[in-house]
Amino acid sequence: MIKKASTLIISIFVCVNIWPQQNAQFSHNMFNIMDFNPGYAGMRGAICATALARHQWVGLMDNQDSRVNPQTYSLNVDSPVPFLRGGLSLGFLQDELGYESNIGVKLGYAYHQTLDYGDLGIGFQAGFLDKSLDFSQFDPITPNDPTLAGGSDESAMFIDFALGAFYEMDDLWGGLSFSQMYQTSREIGENAEYELKRHAYLSGGYSFPIPENPDFTISPSTLIKTDLNSIQLDINTIVTYDERIWGGLSYRHQDAFVVLLGLNIDEISIGYSYDITTSLIGRHGRSYGSHELMVQYCFDLELEGITRPHRTTRHL
Repeated sequence: MIKKASTLIISIFVCVNIWPQQNAQFSHNMFNIMDFNPGYAGMRGAICATALARHQWVGLMDNQDSRVNPQTYSLNVDSPVPFLRGGLSLGFLQDELGYESNIGVKLGYAYHQTLDYGDLGIGFQAGFLDKSLDFSQFDPITPNDPTLAGGSDESAMFIDFALGAFYEMDDLWGGLSFSQMYQTSREIGENAEYELKRHAYLSGGYSFPIPENPDFTISPSTLIKTDLNSIQLDINTIVTYDERIWGGLSYRHQDAFVVLLGLNIDEISIGYSYDITTSLIGRHGRSYGSHELMVQYCFDLELEGITRPHRTTRHL
């Protein structure tokens, strides 16, 4: 991690073609499958809303002592729709990284098919992203750098789409999805071109009770993310007691160890996670870690055509 955060941010934009890193990430990914896999829409047989608030790399400042750490807020709602033989989804995202701000909306549909051993959802999602940059905040390394020429707030609208498949059988599940398939490109400011990068997500998990004490359920899961330039691996394990209290640990390769705690109250699940940053940004004291809060509300539907039982208000 270089000394000044503003220099780090500037280095992202000094090229004419801007290549973003991974999409916004969440530590509660095992509760938030709808965020990255449109094939999951309606698979729980209930109307579910999942809200997350994440402050990543708390304490990261630029050389003017201004906050530049990422802050992300997300809301995803999905529901089965029997007459469409599938489910619908709606998602909202607000993501800030330094002098960059993103506001997104996603609309999706998933077709459901019951197979011999489980259920399959195949989904499509259209996304709309308003991306803006405050060029007035940059302190160019090269004076009068034309790439950083622009007004105080330059923005562009991106439209792209995602595809995904999700399969579940008893307490075993897995999914494969792709976002930003079209890799839309837009110019922001006078000379900076921004291209959305295609991302792939491979996820899976399993839940099983402890034989000696069935009140405890262990739920390991994993999420692999790649933009075809870099790969990020999340390995998670959640232990739930009496379907009410849960806690666990995650490891995000070359980034963080994560502690998760949560509580289920009827149809509501509340979770908190703290990331212990292990990358250079943490080891060099630039960050105090990351905080994330999750609230999920699901309520069952008893509609004609929904024959699949609602297994759980969370999917671990």
